[in-house]
Amino acid sequence: MDKNRIFSITSDKDFLKTALEVFNYQYNTIEVYREFCDLLKVMPEAVTSLQEIPFLPIEFFKSLKIFPAEGEVQKVFTSSGTTGSNTSKHLIKDIEIYEESYNRAFRQFYGNVEEYVVLALLPSYLERDGSSLIYMANDLILKSKHPESGFYLDDLDILRHNLNRLDKAGTKVLLLGVSFALLDLVESSSFQLENTIVMETGGMKGRRKEMIREELHAILKKGFGVDAIHSEYGMTELLSQAYSRGHGIFQCPPWLKILIRDPEDALTYLPEGKTGGVNVIDLANINSCSFIATQDLGKVKGRNQIEILGRFDNSDIRGCNLMVV
Repeated sequence: MDKNRIFSITSDKDFLKTALEVFNYQYNTIEVYREFCDLLKVMPEAVTSLQEIPFLPIEFFKSLKIFPAEGEVQKVFTSSGTTGSNTSKHLIKDIEIYEESYNRAFRQFYGNVEEYVVLALLPSYLERDGSSLIYMANDLILKSKHPESGFYLDDLDILRHNLNRLDKAGTKVLLLGVSFALLDLVESSSFQLENTIVMETGGMKGRRKEMIREELHAILKKGFGVDAIHSEYGMTELLSQAYSRGHGIFQCPPWLKILIRDPEDALTYLPEGKTGGVNVIDLANINSCSFIATQDLGKVKGRNQIEILGRFDNSDIRGCNLMVV
């Protein structure tokens, strides 16, 4: 299937047509997904709407090979998980699709990355291989072409100095950080940033107590002296991201769509404004599965907008896909 179709979607009609083609393609090429659909007695020729497409439980990425029968694995992304938990594996056939996805989405929501100095405060993710977040951050750092863009690990003193200096000079800065590291930074110093976007990318990973989004963002807004904290919604099992410019409201790029399922009936969908389980359609996942039932809770707020509220009580705490638990 032509991957260029995915990134040329301009309307709901385009999305539906492409999604149905991807569903048909994945039914015929991804053995695990075909078996799942057969168990539900859903055949591609009978499906005419997004709601009729089976959504694969995200847990399947922990134990099963979600990959075409033909093709070679080019890259493996793994979730961070927690001690003693199983980790998800996303087998990547074409890494250029991931690169195209996050580069296009970043341009859509934030413009040309060359306009920014990208400062990445992601210490926990640099401790292991296979992080899709690190892959994206590293590429954005390189594409920014700024000598001071880079990973700052636990070098909070250097980061503090550079961040203040760059911001005061009027330089556009993107500070991309995991929640606990951003909290460490504002606890050790205070800022009054005017030219910096602060974007948090994940939870506490066992380093701190979990807190609701409003509490976390209130602390970060005060500490950085900004009006809003931006967020990224992504996960190992997806090749696309949604972005929030504040208040936990995420916008999706044209090839990513969210449906909200009834927590009591996974095959029933809820209307706008109702809270339920988050089902993601990520058409960039063309070589794995584009239709995933996550363990997240959320509600649709408007066209291509979603509010992420937390996770189901019995789900694993994941490292990089959510800012609240």
